[in-house]
Amino acid sequence: MTLPLNDQAIAILKGNDRGTYTVPTKGLYPYQWNWDSAFAALGFAELDLNRAWVELETLFSGQWTNGMVPHIIFHEVDDGYFPGPDVWGTQGYSGNSLPSSGISQPPLVATFARKIYEKNPVEGAKRIAPLYDKIVAWHKWFMECRGESGAISVTHPWESGRDNAADWDEAMANVDVSGVGEYKRRDTSHVNPEMRPTKRDYDVYLAILYYARDHHWDEKAILEGGPFRVADPTLSFILMRAHRDLAWLGETLGKDTSAITGWIASLEKGIETLWNEEIGSYDAKDLKTGKFSGNVTSAAFLSWYAGLKDDRVLGHLERLLDAAPHGVTSLDPENPHYNPMRYWRGPVWVVVNTLIGMGLAEAGHHALAERVRSDSARLIEKGGFAEYFNPEDGTPAGGGTFTWTAACWLAWVSKDLKEG
Repeated sequence: MTLPLNDQAIAILKGNDRGTYTVPTKGLYPYQWNWDSAFAALGFAELDLNRAWVELETLFSGQWTNGMVPHIIFHEVDDGYFPGPDVWGTQGYSGNSLPSSGISQPPLVATFARKIYEKNPVEGAKRIAPLYDKIVAWHKWFMECRGESGAISVTHPWESGRDNAADWDEAMANVDVSGVGEYKRRDTSHVNPEMRPTKRDYDVYLAILYYARDHHWDEKAILEGGPFRVADPTLSFILMRAHRDLAWLGETLGKDTSAITGWIASLEKGIETLWNEEIGSYDAKDLKTGKFSGNVTSAAFLSWYAGLKDDRVLGHLERLLDAAPHGVTSLDPENPHYNPMRYWRGPVWVVVNTLIGMGLAEAGHHALAERVRSDSARLIEKGGFAEYFNPEDGTPAGGGTFTWTAACWLAWVSKDLKEG
């Protein structure tokens, strides 16, 4: 007999639990990933508040002395993943004994920590207090090391969480991959290669990584000469929201939050530089050329999650929801590069739907929030807890038994928003 979906989701969280951290899924992703871990904590908060806090505490055990929280922490050796800690070569530069990658990921922690805190403020105050200054340091790192354009940039496509999004195509095309050499990918041994980034994508990913490694992960050198730097709506919107929630947490702890308030004002101005009037949407901008990518993606619809009172992308959202039975597509289906099964080139991601839906509900767009939630529920009911889904027929894609999809089911998708 098939277990009810709540029980299936709980079983996935527990099955991917490694005691103090959670892997996204067995095989394909055997380590602790940054924003996956934040979603895991949100899911665990529906079951076990202590375990939710432990997830975040373990994530910050990998924090660098400059404040950066890496996108992967290699707690244990696993030959099933490439590139591993030996390729990243960050030890000796991070100030932390834990091996990790040298880039970060979208900072969801402050927002989800607030949600976990609100479930039990007494316990929450005890657990957030030791984390608070660490989160502040991470946000400061983003503002100082990724915020030179006003918006927040990425120095590697992986830093955005949207690895092979069309947003990076032109910037990636300008990266020299002649020195990458031979390597063996591991991801395509776990998942159909047609669902994954291409060989050329991986060549670029490694060329960017090798540049930073060869420059000893020095942020100044990466800023001045790195081969890739693109201002990103995803990071900008998620950090904006995280700033707001971090300020709230700081106020509850009696902290001086004036610096965070300044960051919020600065980022509100910076995000406006990502508005592409030509397509009527927020868009990624290559900081090396000054050009917009020209793509409408699901990242634009995180504007409400960021707390912006801005409905300029409402028409695009409604159009994308109507364009495929299972929204929100990660890339506009009218885009010539749209592919419903290849990673961030078209598939729908329940995790992004969750953030979009949260923002819509908070902005008062309750009918749209409910539509995104119910679409996500239908995907899971039909296809299980996959990494992502084909928006046209709901086919599950990528990794299976995925932590963050299960977490989103427990924390948001399974909730009735009709009265919200």
